[in-house]
Amino acid sequence: MKVVFIGDIVGSVGRETVKRLLPWIKDKYQPHIVIANGENAAGGRGINAAITRELFDWGVHGITMGNHTWDNREIFEFIDDEPRMVRPANLPPETPGVGYALIKVGNKELGIVNLIGRTFLPPSDCPFRAADDIIDELRKKTKCILVDFHAEATSEKIAMGWHLDGRASLVVGTHTHVQTNDDRILPGGTAYLTDAGMTGPRDGVLGMEKEGVLRKFKTGLPSRFQVAEGKWHLHGVFVELDDATGKATSIKTIRVDEDSWIAT
Repeated sequence: MKVVFIGDIVGSVGRETVKRLLPWIKDKYQPHIVIANGENAAGGRGINAAITRELFDWGVHGITMGNHTWDNREIFEFIDDEPRMVRPANLPPETPGVGYALIKVGNKELGIVNLIGRTFLPPSDCPFRAADDIIDELRKKTKCILVDFHAEATSEKIAMGWHLDGRASLVVGTHTHVQTNDDRILPGGTAYLTDAGMTGPRDGVLGMEKEGVLRKFKTGLPSRFQVAEGKWHLHGVFVELDDATGKATSIKTIRVDEDSWIAT
């Protein structure tokens, strides 16, 4: 099975980038399943029903979320009716939505799991214990499992990679919006990347207009952050999995921007 994961989609620039590049991605990588993190897709904070429909219409098969899941209140109106979207699984049991799902495309099946870290982020239940329970349940249905660990600390992400080595097919980090250079296959067969990066404005600060961010850093005063405009970039990861075992056979980062992309 071939899988593409697209890093955090930020604002309208990120959405238009996904729309523009998905045909190119599908032609170049021939993925069976495409998963994307959508927690910043609506103005940099949250997601709404229209954007969710757009992403699925364009060819995304599953959407993961993160700490901005609830920032757009419209999500409460549809998340319980959208089984292809997963929010962090280690939230309280009464939380709307689901934390994991089985994505089926043709004769391929991929389990997707969303977890959120506890270091430098709001309180949540233990992601490691949640991962154990969910992976054991999903492996009854499929050996191919993708885990999006939405976390701040690199140490916490690396620890999760080792914790799930041999049980998940891919552990990919999101949230920091900067793609890391540590893609590898761990000894147990799990593909790992600390952070997939982001998809959206290239010349801001993590997708936000740099002026507001600089003002906050220089003055220490509150500053309203706005999604940047201008040139785009797309970050993600491509993995190939053994359907029978769920182990990864290859992992490759995807990194392209407006100046380097050549449509074919």
